[in-house]
Amino acid sequence: MDIGINEKDRKKIAEGLSHLLADTYTLYLKTHYFHWNVTGPMFNTLHLMFEAQYTELALAVDLVAERIRSLDFYAPGTYRDFVKLASIKESESVPKAEDMIRELVAGHKAVVRTARSVFPAAEKAADEATADLLTQRLQLHEKTAWMLRSLLEK
Repeated sequence: MDIGINEKDRKKIAEGLSHLLADTYTLYLKTHYFHWNVTGPMFNTLHLMFEAQYTELALAVDLVAERIRSLDFYAPGTYRDFVKLASIKESESVPKAEDMIRELVAGHKAVVRTARSVFPAAEKAADEATADLLTQRLQLHEKTAWMLRSLLEK
């Protein structure tokens, strides 16, 4: 495959994107789980907000996986893969609404850190397509974390 990025660099980028895919998918699952199970006075607001967020995350996993494939590597796609690759942990119970928000803020910040960690490899290889994808993901996750944090302010 000759796209102007050597195989070693493409592999390093694909490995970083695999971590991003795992974090994004884990955050998607957590957000969808919270959407189903949220209760309390903020139910309607959070139920709708979480739905919009998990819908966006579902589209994002496709973009990240397709970028990995564009680099000529296979995208991870099993729960086992995601557990190994993700920095985000699953919830072990159904938290209260405010704790759901806190967990999602932490999840979005984790995705931001993971996305940022891929930049050096993408920049070294002049992989503008991956850098563009990472920039878009950073903007979205930073904004979402801010919006969720705003709900916690008294």
